[in-house]
Formats: sequence, C-alpha cells, structure tokens
Amino acid sequence: MRNRQYRNKLFIGILLFVAFVSVGYGRVSAQPLGYVAVKDVVAFRERFKKHSANILSIESSFRQEKILSALTEKITATGKFYFKRSDRIRIEYLKPFSYVMVLNGDKMFVRDGQKESQINVRSNKLFQQVNRIMIDCVQGTILESKDFNSRISENDNAFLLELNPVSKALREFFSSITVTVDKKDYSASTLEMNEPSGDKTTIVFIDKKINTNIQDAVFAL
Repeated sequence: MRNRQYRNKLFIGILLFVAFVSVGYGRVSAQPLGYVAVKDVVAFRERFKKHSANILSIESSFRQEKILSALTEKITATGKFYFKRSDRIRIEYLKPFSYVMVLNGDKMFVRDGQKESQINVRSNKLFQQVNRIMIDCVQGTILESKDFNSRISENDNAFLLELNPVSKALREFFSSITVTVDKKDYSASTLEMNEPSGDKTTIVFIDKKINTNIQDAVFAL
C-alpha cells in the first residue's frame, strides 16, 4: 500500500474523481441495474458543461473500502478531501494510517508517515495524461475525450457515466471506474475503481460542501 505503484494508482484515482465530479461511471458490458440510457445526450452534455463551470471548490470527508482479490475482508480508511479550481487537490487519510497527498499546479507533495517526497507531474507522461483528462472535465469537454469510450445512464436520483479507458497506460491501472452522481447538485457521491488484478477500491464522500472558501494554505507544499 505504501509503494510507488499504489501511490500512482491513488493519485490517478484522485484526479479522475475530480474530473468526474459532475458525472458518474459504470460497467460498459450491460445496462446497469436500475438505470436507463439517457435519451438526449446532447442536452446532457450542455448541462454537464454548465454544472462543471459552477463548481469552484469541494470539501468532503470520505470513507474508503478496499477489497483485495486474494482476501475476503475489507480494508477501511477514512479522511478528508479538498479541491479548488482548477488544479489544487488535497487528500488526507486520518485513520487507520497517516497519508497526505497535495497537488498544486504541476507539483505533487506526498507525506507517508514520517517520509516526505515531492514530484514534478510534468516529468511523468501518465500523470500528464490524467492531468489533461482533469482539465477536460473541469472545462466540461470530457465526453468528447478520446481517452475513454463513454455511455450515460440515469435513474430518478442519479446519473451514471460509463467510461472505458482506451489508452494502454490507463488500462494497466484500472479496468473500470464508477462514479455515482447526485442529480440534486451534480456532485459525486461514490467512486469505485476496479483494477485488472480484481482488486476494488470504493470511496464514499460524506458531508460534501460545494463552493466554500477553502484557504490556499490547505494546498501548501
């Protein structure tokens, strides 16, 4: 959990959550149970752009559950999440371990227990690709992205945007990413990341606060 591969997966997952904050994702192979396809995709894209433009910041607690394919028990962690348009992110695990990741522009800071490190995102092609995806989503143009195949579904309370990674680099990390989105405010409620190994990580966002005044010091490196 504390190795480079895990850090990369976590970082990419965080960026993709921010990217899909106004939509959601599910499996592409069959219509998700309880959901129907969105009939007017063009109208949805316009609403997506509008709501994406209105989200300036997010503050939320979260609960994460990780299921390893080799184990039946869940590994649970809790923490805090912060986002401030357009490229500042902080995710802080509080229990059962201490882990902080801050993205500010093209710099990323990681504190893993007593160990600290700083990374230049521009030096990693995969991070650059995910950064581009995040920008597409913040601008509301992700549904036109060539990085994913997409399909949009909905029920009475939520949207489900199905995204299948196209690039080999992303497929090495995730086989699918699922975000459930509340229709009331177009904010993400849950994020599910499925890995090729069969491992699955689910993050539930609790007590979300949209467009509050988050101090810049929260994202200090």
